[in-house]
Amino acid sequence: MNMKKQLVFVVLAIIAFGFAITSDANTYIVGDNSGWHISTNLDTWEQGKKFVVGDVLVFQYASTDSVCEVGQESFRTCNTTNVINCFSDGNTSIPLTSPGERYFFCGNRLYCYSGMKLDVIVERNQSDTTEAPLSSVPETESGGSKNNNPSTIVPSGVESIYAGSNLVLMGLLGFWGVLISIV
Repeated sequence: MNMKKQLVFVVLAIIAFGFAITSDANTYIVGDNSGWHISTNLDTWEQGKKFVVGDVLVFQYASTDSVCEVGQESFRTCNTTNVINCFSDGNTSIPLTSPGERYFFCGNRLYCYSGMKLDVIVERNQSDTTEAPLSSVPETESGGSKNNNPSTIVPSGVESIYAGSNLVLMGLLGFWGVLISIV
């Protein structure tokens, strides 16, 4: 290898490895083992979790259910006519790409009224060096807007954290890809 190729290789390897190590992103299975289901106490599941930019929410649910992202007013009233996105594939991953509040509910309005809804506040990732203002973060309602009182309370478990190890693997694969392309 000539000196120029070696330098490019070293720089790319350092960048890929540095990115993999500094990521604080997590993947959360919404509802843990119970999944996105009417019997899951989503208020309990959400307690103690801190969502940051780069995290991913994974909704796992039956084919008869759905998950819809909506605005604050639609969330509050379970209005299913004005959705941002609606999914019904049974396994939906939603990346949290910017700070602010995000609102999700089941597209079945009765399930929404029964508490199958989730709002998360996404904070800026501390490992992110860019300083963007939080002016786009809407104010939350005092007292919350959820009425989640299912007959069966499922305690939350340990959240699933996959993103960190996946980023390390991606960094290593990128490293090997650069190595192979140079040689």
